[in-house]
Amino acid sequence: MKLAVFSDVHGNLTALETVKVDIEAHQPDLIWCLGDLASHGARPAECIQTIRTWREAFGKDKFMVIGGNTDRYLVTGERFKLPPATEEEKFQKLHQARLDGDTILNWGLSKLTWDDYQFLAKRLGRETAHYVEGFGWVIGYHAIPGDDEKVVLPNAPDEEFADALLDREGRLAISAHIHQQMNRQIGRWQVVNCGSVGASFDMPSKVQWGLFTFADGAVDIQLKALPYDVDVALADAQNAGFPMMDWLANRLKGLA
Repeated sequence: MKLAVFSDVHGNLTALETVKVDIEAHQPDLIWCLGDLASHGARPAECIQTIRTWREAFGKDKFMVIGGNTDRYLVTGERFKLPPATEEEKFQKLHQARLDGDTILNWGLSKLTWDDYQFLAKRLGRETAHYVEGFGWVIGYHAIPGDDEKVVLPNAPDEEFADALLDREGRLAISAHIHQQMNRQIGRWQVVNCGSVGASFDMPSKVQWGLFTFADGAVDIQLKALPYDVDVALADAQNAGFPMMDWLANRLKGLA
């Protein structure tokens, strides 16, 4: 049995089209999308619609889509929590960061149709799981179980991962959110992050996803990283009227 996992598209249609071709070439039995489909990129509606059409063609029962924190921001108007400023210079930066964040999110929301919005709204707060015969439970979530926003980085202490998984059952836990690939053994859990399709932090200009092949009670894990044309993605963003091109270029090229 083969499971393909991707996440953190962030409205990057060029990257999504690249990963779609590669995933389909591997002929998975199941596909999971672990959130952050639309916001912070130039083609939020098109990315949602591509995933919806792909899911319809592949089979809704075999293609699971859950929401991430930025999907929630688009739906509810909430924003990422930032710590209070402790001095005037940091206050000015905090103010600008919030203005920039609102500009990006409000522009993205303006591009969605009612159907796009409803699709995202129905994904919020979800996790996914699948029982693999002979192996056990595999679970998928955005950041940590029960929280789509908490950041747990690959170098975090074992205890932080163990605490997050304390009330879950299984052997393999697959997350998203941090835009970095990871594969760690934490007690009974294999904890994996497949990275980001649309805005990788550890491999800028790469499209990241994961292929999990189960056989004879074991799993083979391949963390994929494919090159894609960032300049094409940025040209598309310019054509789409994305409001913060310098910010986006720095993000996609790993300069932010």
